[in-house]
Amino acid sequence: MGSAYTPGLTITPRATIRRTRRLPLKGDVLVKAGQPVTPADTVARASLPGIMQSVKVAAQLGVEPDELAAALKVGVGDEVAKDQILAETKSFFGFFKSEAKSPVSGTVETISNATGSVGIRQASTPVDLSAYISGTIVEIIEAEGVVVETEGALIQGIFGVGGERTGVVQMVSASPDDVLDAAGILPEHAGKLLVAGAGVTGSALRRASDVGVAGIVTGGIVDQDLIAFLGYDIGVAITGHENINITVVVTEGFGRIPMARRTFELLSSLGGQTGSINGATQIRAGVIRPEVIVPHASTNVANRSADDFELSIGSSIRVIREPYFGALGTVVKLPPELAVIESGAVVRVLDAELLDGRKVTVPRANVEIVAG
Repeated sequence: MGSAYTPGLTITPRATIRRTRRLPLKGDVLVKAGQPVTPADTVARASLPGIMQSVKVAAQLGVEPDELAAALKVGVGDEVAKDQILAETKSFFGFFKSEAKSPVSGTVETISNATGSVGIRQASTPVDLSAYISGTIVEIIEAEGVVVETEGALIQGIFGVGGERTGVVQMVSASPDDVLDAAGILPEHAGKLLVAGAGVTGSALRRASDVGVAGIVTGGIVDQDLIAFLGYDIGVAITGHENINITVVVTEGFGRIPMARRTFELLSSLGGQTGSINGATQIRAGVIRPEVIVPHASTNVANRSADDFELSIGSSIRVIREPYFGALGTVVKLPPELAVIESGAVVRVLDAELLDGRKVTVPRANVEIVAG
């Protein structure tokens, strides 16, 4: 019997989850191994150097660069405030003065007698790194970050937008087939992670953003609704850095697609618990999946094993290419021989039975395992 390793979506009520939290530049780790953390806890911090502002002081005073030293009222290392006098000259028996003021607040870092300029470094910007999930610090990455581990439910999506956020999971759809519209978004949903069914309308996205909803998990979304909400089209680059105040995770695909029932039921069982959501998605090398993590979910289901990712007879799969894009099904046969597909390529294929009863043959590269 043929088999193949196929990375796919994970949808499981209990798994050991590790997330590496790394600063964008060297900094200080603020926690210790074994320490418990919550999503909002700062685990590491760095300082982003401030902008260097070059002030042409000699030119402003009308003096030669080598005459600047005599006019300066500040030195290297001095703190200066915006509009503070950096240098001044007097003429006509002291009755008239020329002044050069600082355009920004900061620290004098350089004084050049060659150019007559003063370099002022603006204040650095602190970069705080949060834990993102509730769990325990299991590894310290010196001067860079940490690894956080937790036990809980993990639901990965096929696409998402928006960054890391935290909130209480709340169902707003009665079934996986329901579409969430603006009327379903209430003021009390502020800060919540809302679970919809087959889709969320563009007006609902705008309403959720206005209300302050932390995130929405939905089976499908119409691409034009998403584009209208964002104000631009989504390319093939990594998502998750959009300038929006809400995170959206799509579990099935684009269009009105009912959420897989077991995904819907799992999220329903997590209602009232605090979870973390991240819409970051990358579909090329170094795949990144959007996700919802709910630590310490109440369940007796065993952790996943490596076998969950082994494509075999009975594996639950999702087709990720047309003409069956987004369809869920079960593997019924894994032919060992290569097959010629419509494009003329010779590839390994599988036979699957889709949830609607159709029996199809697709390239193995066109499916992913839905592990759980």
